[in-house]
Amino acid sequence: MTRESGKTLADRTAVVTGASQGLGAVIAEHFLSEGANVVLCARNAEDLEIQRTRLSTLYGADRVLAQPADVAHKDDVDALFDAAQSRFDRLDILVNNAGIHGPLGPIDTVDWDHWVQAITVNLIGSVYCSRKAVAAFKPHRYGKILMLSGGGATSPQPGISGYAASKAAIVRFTETLALEVREWNIDVNAVAPGALLTRLNDELVAAGPERIGATLHARMAKLKQEGSTPLSLSAELCGYLAGSESDGLTGRLISAPWDPWPFAAERRQEIIESDIYTLRRIVPKDRGRTWGDR
Repeated sequence: MTRESGKTLADRTAVVTGASQGLGAVIAEHFLSEGANVVLCARNAEDLEIQRTRLSTLYGADRVLAQPADVAHKDDVDALFDAAQSRFDRLDILVNNAGIHGPLGPIDTVDWDHWVQAITVNLIGSVYCSRKAVAAFKPHRYGKILMLSGGGATSPQPGISGYAASKAAIVRFTETLALEVREWNIDVNAVAPGALLTRLNDELVAAGPERIGATLHARMAKLKQEGSTPLSLSAELCGYLAGSESDGLTGRLISAPWDPWPFAAERRQEIIESDIYTLRRIVPKDRGRTWGDR
């Protein structure tokens, strides 16, 4: 396959989880529009086939593979990467988009198994997919891993503690994995997509203020009325982080609606040499206090 002129992801192959609908489907289509081959993954085989048919019609059946998989199941993920590597010469990109909100309500009242499932899907599923991707990327010493994180990682989320805990853990795993694989030129970044109108948002509104708290419910209801961050903006950020323009930028949480990407070369180097766009503990001096030292 030869590189298409002007296509930033030409000659690359991406695995996108949670790609049967919502943001995952938009990311997959954006990658295809930029020249990539795409492996679609989702739990619902029927919805996945609808997306495969639609995208194959638009971009060519030879560039699209659909493999049903639940990222919470190790055997499914193994089969996903086996199918991807059998179909395409090499893998270059992984987008860990699959995720669920988990149970809605205070931790002492929610269904425990449902809470654990949120951790399993959002965190363990992403970690195991990343493990498989690293093994696929190392032989050619290059790759891009993108984690979907978001507001759940950077602020408390009463009523959706499983979601919040898993998304915060995703960011720290992103930072840690980035250091582990840096010598293989594998970049690992997390994406904060902003407030999106998806089925997850609908679940929060439907839950009511009694289960998720008045503040979060009011914010979600307002979002539904007034609009949200376009899915296309997060897809474009993923495209930037998956392409060569962002090479070397790794271990960061980048916000689609709030951060000034794409970064010029000198700004990118400034970020690389600092702790900008990372999660860190705030100490008294960070807030202008004179106390705090032992």
